[in-house]
Amino acid sequence: MLDRLLTMLEKGQDNAMLRFSLGQEYARRDRHEEAARHFAEAVRQQPDYSAAWKGYGKALANQGALVESAEVYRRGIAVAEEKGDKQAAREMQVFLKRIEKNLS
Repeated sequence: MLDRLLTMLEKGQDNAMLRFSLGQEYARRDRHEEAARHFAEAVRQQPDYSAAWKGYGKALANQGALVESAEVYRRGIAVAEEKGDKQAAREMQVFLKRIEKNLS
């Protein structure tokens, strides 16, 4: 699956959904730095992509970048709420609370 996605990217089929899928595949392989990079590109290309914000925050947290992860979750929550994506907003709020607990 990862090879197929990378081939698509190499062929110039770069879009937010492809970047999100790459982020998911790298996250499954515990390659969180690469996952974060692709999730970041997904939200750059499509700023209202709630699931990509959630994946981005999680990938950063899994790297130990808790301050950055908290900021990404805050931005993602705002995006999800504005979009009406209540489930994604709630999930990110839970993750954010856990991070804030660890930071205090």
